Amino acid sequence: MSTEQNVRNGGRAVVATLAAHGVDTIFGIPGTHNLELYRHLPEFGIRAVTPRHEQGAGYGADGYFLVSGKPGVVITTSGPGLTNVITAAATAYAESRPMLILSPGVPTGFERADVGMLHETKDSSGAVGHLLVSSQRTRTAEGAAQAVAEAFAMFDSARPGPVHIEVPLDVLEGAWNGSVPVPFAGRRPGLDDHVVSRAAEAIRTAKRPLVIAGGGARGAHAEVARLVEGLDAPLATTANGKGIVSETHPLSLGSNVRFPSVQAESAAADVLIVLGSELADSDLWGGVIGAQTSIGVRDESAGQTVIRCDIDPDQLNKNLPGDILACADTSEFLTALMSALGIGNDSAASAKDSGADRVARIRETWATDFDFDAIGARVTRLVEAGAGSTVVISGDSSQVTYDGTVHALTASTPDQLLYMPGFATLGYGIPAALGAKVADPARPVVCILGDGAAMFSIQELMTAAELGLGIPFVVVDNGGYAEIEGQMVDRDIEPFAVRLARPDFAKLGESMGGAGVTIAEADIDSALPQAIAEALDRTVPTAIHITVGH
Repeated sequence: MSTEQNVRNGGRAVVATLAAHGVDTIFGIPGTHNLELYRHLPEFGIRAVTPRHEQGAGYGADGYFLVSGKPGVVITTSGPGLTNVITAAATAYAESRPMLILSPGVPTGFERADVGMLHETKDSSGAVGHLLVSSQRTRTAEGAAQAVAEAFAMFDSARPGPVHIEVPLDVLEGAWNGSVPVPFAGRRPGLDDHVVSRAAEAIRTAKRPLVIAGGGARGAHAEVARLVEGLDAPLATTANGKGIVSETHPLSLGSNVRFPSVQAESAAADVLIVLGSELADSDLWGGVIGAQTSIGVRDESAGQTVIRCDIDPDQLNKNLPGDILACADTSEFLTALMSALGIGNDSAASAKDSGADRVARIRETWATDFDFDAIGARVTRLVEAGAGSTVVISGDSSQVTYDGTVHALTASTPDQLLYMPGFATLGYGIPAALGAKVADPARPVVCILGDGAAMFSIQELMTAAELGLGIPFVVVDNGGYAEIEGQMVDRDIEPFAVRLARPDFAKLGESMGGAGVTIAEADIDSALPQAIAEALDRTVPTAIHITVGH
């Protein structure tokens, strides 16, 4: 058998380029057609994590990115392997997160041939390309390697998202005579000094500024903190921006842009600074940010100045037209802006109204904005009590997440909530937690989700057991799709198809090589923190089954 070093084929070209870009972990399932990619992973020190479904590979890669900061990489086989990961990839697109998906394709010359080859697909690249940032079918080993390098350059220089690279089987298995592409920096938008000057001028005279930060500002958390402190301005974030500034900070309004009180404050601000967010309805829940009469229609009588910064020019006027638009990396823009304002030199203008007093007044109204005693919020606080303030919590498209963890978790860093508010896909939480724990094994990681969401990806408990990951998976079991049942009732539809049979999740966890605990809702205050602490001390996952109203 040839040694790994002697097999210079297209698979090696791709894997060597991954290694050159710092990739040390991939998520995926080996298959007949992708083995020439897997062949080279050990030589380059790249770990292969094998979930039980390719959708779990995609969500695992996303959780890995959110904790490590490194783009998640997924290897699928051709045909169903690739189509299985599309939902996870579409999630990454909706949430603007980097993901690289590598798959084999039919041999060169067999495109759309329909000859009945194994896993043959009519046009994989064409189909996937309609859902992601891009999909490229390469023609040579050298081209495949270059495509990988270009993907990483894009991740660093533009609005990130998922990229798919298809390598034809003959290219994957054929000779590679080139060299590994040297990593190169992508071309970021240039910073317009005039825009910075206009923004600084508007801010200097502001008496009631407010800052809104989204996922596009996650990499600028230090700069955002300096800005709000220098301006004495409150900060509110979207779910994807949660923890950009510690939510214990006296200027933090948390990830609560959906709260009417926060939206009212955004309308009253004389200068509104929006950083790295499209201000989506998935965060606003039917409300609006800024002085608007309706979404996208400014209330000119308010006299509000809106400053927006985003690396993607198409985001700059989305859902709230801006007056001063900075198409730039958030960190670069804020660094230049604070220099112009003299922040750090004790010469920055301060707001007339104390930012901390404004935050305190707004927080006093939150009892009418949100039910902090609901089960999702209670469970989140109890999990935090058992796991500590640095815990990473993975959620799902479950009520316990969007009506609980998003608002109840007190995040100190922007990597503590794993969630996808935009695409809102069921099945995310379990594999995302797995990816986060792979990224940082020493960090406490907990998954909180509903019973309906759990059944979409419960098989990944087996993966966690296999990898020896001590993750508590907290399943809040309300008997099915309770929210949808409520919507049926609201529409005068007799509920059906929403009350579901469920397994005994604790026993299921044990059957998969982990541990299992069942806790009645009435006992969670006393039992859940200890169950979390004990689960985190294990080297296998723990399924914690919370029975609600049973």
